[in-house]
Amino acid sequence: MKEMKLSELLEKIIEDPNAHAKWLNTLSMMENVGARKIARFEDAVTVNTSILKHASEEARHAYILKRMIPKTGVSGYDTYEDQFLFVPQTSRHYLHSLDVFAARYLKDKLGLKGYDLRYMAYLLVTYAIEMRADELYPIYEKVLKEKRTKYISVRPIIVEEEGHLEEMINQLQSGLPNWEEHARVMTEFEIKLHTNWIEEVGNEVLNKVGEIA
Repeated sequence: MKEMKLSELLEKIIEDPNAHAKWLNTLSMMENVGARKIARFEDAVTVNTSILKHASEEARHAYILKRMIPKTGVSGYDTYEDQFLFVPQTSRHYLHSLDVFAARYLKDKLGLKGYDLRYMAYLLVTYAIEMRADELYPIYEKVLKEKRTKYISVRPIIVEEEGHLEEMINQLQSGLPNWEEHARVMTEFEIKLHTNWIEEVGNEVLNKVGEIA
């Protein structure tokens, strides 16, 4: 796919009810992966309110997105099986790739290990994801309004993601010296992942349009 803007891709997706349902399901799956990763990370005894709040909100985002699928006019998409997702392998491994990169970076750069490594990786990965969410969801919401798509809105998710980003910045500021430098490295890697993911989604959308034509 040649340099298609995210807004242009979303316009094409929203115009096709099945593609729109698949898009919502893919976002839902990715939010759910995030919730499950947080749940696995949290300590059964020392987990704090911030982490509990973050995990619960990510799970709710997955639910909100899943619940909107019937509003596209399409039935099904009850599961996260491959046929109901855009580029399933890339989408499923998005967060895992960030986790691996963050862990290796913090181990090599700062010599972190154990819980300190896991916690700082959690903060950096979440920061990068929230930066992405702060771009992607508002663009999606804008296209939804322009297309006058009834009953589908991600505004509640946008508000909570903004809160997540603020929390991550506060925690990074208090716990990681030179946090902005490390956050920059993390976001640069995430940008590469995102660019590749959007390109793959775009190719799938355009190939489907070609098949219909």
